[in-house]
Amino acid sequence: MIADYRDSAAALIHKDIRLHFDGNRYCVHPRYVGQRLTVKADLQSVVVYDKDREVARYARSWRRGQTFGAERFEKELLAERPPAERSAAQKRLILLLGETGDSYLRQLAQTDRALSRQITELLELCRQYGPTAVSAAIEKAQTTAGAIGADYIKNLLLQEQFPRQVQPPLQLRDEHLNSLATDPLSLLDYDALILSQRSNS
Repeated sequence: MIADYRDSAAALIHKDIRLHFDGNRYCVHPRYVGQRLTVKADLQSVVVYDKDREVARYARSWRRGQTFGAERFEKELLAERPPAERSAAQKRLILLLGETGDSYLRQLAQTDRALSRQITELLELCRQYGPTAVSAAIEKAQTTAGAIGADYIKNLLLQEQFPRQVQPPLQLRDEHLNSLATDPLSLLDYDALILSQRSNS
């Protein structure tokens, strides 16, 4: 049997799905909340084990105060948490936006975006534009494939607040010319003309 010389420590998984090791925080699946798992690290990697079973692996970081794996596991946390156990920010967003907010959070949880940051940005949009406008923008975004994220919602809100101005038609000095109706340009007729000129040359 090969000796395991990696640094090893037992770590408690907190309610925010994080464990603390070597000055950093590492996330695991929500099913391990409240349990103690084993962390083993060498120069290249940090690996989390449930007994002998590997449950998460990260590249080793020598910086301190970093959080790893939040984007990967927060969506499982949202999906598995009953409404009573959601974070205060999640509850506030759902309170402001109702069923629209709840369904949108579940959609966000299926993406690779950092859920906590998305919630913070959506709450800020509610503060700036009001919950009614944000809810309407979310409903509009849900009809567009891939339009998931607070940045899309913000863009829709900006478009609604500052609609594009329709430019009036150009007015000429001669009133007779202004009253003329031009035929729409037909590209097919144009192509036919070009082709006929080429065949004659």
